[in-house]
Amino acid sequence: MSKKPSLKPLIAEFIGTFTLIFIGVGAIAADQMTGGKLGLTGIALAHGLAIGVMVSATMAISGGHLNPAVTIGLWFVQKIDSASAIGYVAAQCLGAIFAALLIKGAVPAAVLMAVGMGTPALGSGITVSMALLTEIILTFFLVFVVYGTAVDARAPKCGGLFIGLAVALDILMGGPISGAAMNPARYIGPALLGGGLQHWWIYWLGPICGGILATVIYRYQLEK
Repeated sequence: MSKKPSLKPLIAEFIGTFTLIFIGVGAIAADQMTGGKLGLTGIALAHGLAIGVMVSATMAISGGHLNPAVTIGLWFVQKIDSASAIGYVAAQCLGAIFAALLIKGAVPAAVLMAVGMGTPALGSGITVSMALLTEIILTFFLVFVVYGTAVDARAPKCGGLFIGLAVALDILMGGPISGAAMNPARYIGPALLGGGLQHWWIYWLGPICGGILATVIYRYQLEK
């Protein structure tokens, strides 16, 4: 993971996170436009592919975090310095906001309104505690895979593939429960551009807690 403060990693993080939000929200809109033909599997695959290809594309430049929960988790175990971590999180959030802005120019407003801008949200009958627990656990899985496939020096360098698959499998389970954000930037971009900020804290607290838990366990119990 890059520790060198530089504009290049920030650009990479911006573009990678932009891709996740543009494709993720776009897939949810496409599902609405096609009468549900994509379904949960298609939406999960779109998110997983977006992350998989962009982690692979940005790995050599920024480490391919593309998620404040990943960055904060790695900062917590001193895998990235404070200045770089702040820059990464800012770039990720800005990429997400810009993607949400541009998707409004690519998709009819009525469609985006019908899907709440593709903003992760609590499913029917889901309580706040259920959603928070789901986000913690799903993000734990994701960041554990990030560490095991992209951070651990012993790992084969194929992290992008398995990180993308982790995103997809998490959405298949958690999509109907919490929206399976696993990423504060995935929430904040669409939420600010029309999805609304209801339960915003779940999508920051849950992923960050899950990410820190994963990095602490891997770093101090499995990596040594």
